[in-house]
Amino acid sequence: PTKRELDGAGDSERGGKSRRRAAGSMGRRILVGGNWKCNGTVAQVKTLVDMLNGVEDIPGNVDVVVAPPALHIGSVLAAVRKDVKVAVQNSWSEPKQGAWTGELTPDMILDFGLEWVILGHSERRAYCAESPEIVGKKVRVALEAGLNVIACIGEQLSDRDAGKTMDVCKEQLDPILSAVPEGAIDRLVIAYEPVWAIGTGVTASPEQAQETHREIRSYLQETIGSDADGGRIMYGGS
Repeated sequence: PTKRELDGAGDSERGGKSRRRAAGSMGRRILVGGNWKCNGTVAQVKTLVDMLNGVEDIPGNVDVVVAPPALHIGSVLAAVRKDVKVAVQNSWSEPKQGAWTGELTPDMILDFGLEWVILGHSERRAYCAESPEIVGKKVRVALEAGLNVIACIGEQLSDRDAGKTMDVCKEQLDPILSAVPEGAIDRLVIAYEPVWAIGTGVTASPEQAQETHREIRSYLQETIGSDADGGRIMYGGS
């Protein structure tokens, strides 16, 4: 089960399929999301879609977003209920299609009927050498194109043990926040995903997650002022 408090919630992840929630005061909408990562056969994806389609009515103040592997996006988009949005797991740092082998550009994503993208996931930072600056550029390009962005940040266990959680989060946040165009903060979701709680079977306690959420919210207010109230923060991990 998950527990939601103030800005965020607990999250469970099995085989790359996760549930996440983001909520808050001042009328921020709740967000429940699932990143399927590089998982799923055709049959497994159909089972997941059938499960989503069988869920009771989704409340009007809740956004539900799933991010299948790129191979399955078309079939999921065609089959899943319309109040479940489909996201891509990454987008390119240039806005228009072109000679970018293996990539998806924001204009193609929008043309396909998608509204959401996940950027800066710790696996892409670690395995694809995506620096905070690269993530920031991708966030800017995606938001300028009109996409909703789930931007991921989070520390290693060694960082938390050393008391450097917010140092790491701020280093990752700064290029993201400086990239947000005027009036676009409501299309940005900050996903706090401590790396030590992704796929490890270890979870941050509600108190740990909420403490970091409060510090992130405070840093947003310090950095971008009252506009910070429009942004959402969510927790993700396993």
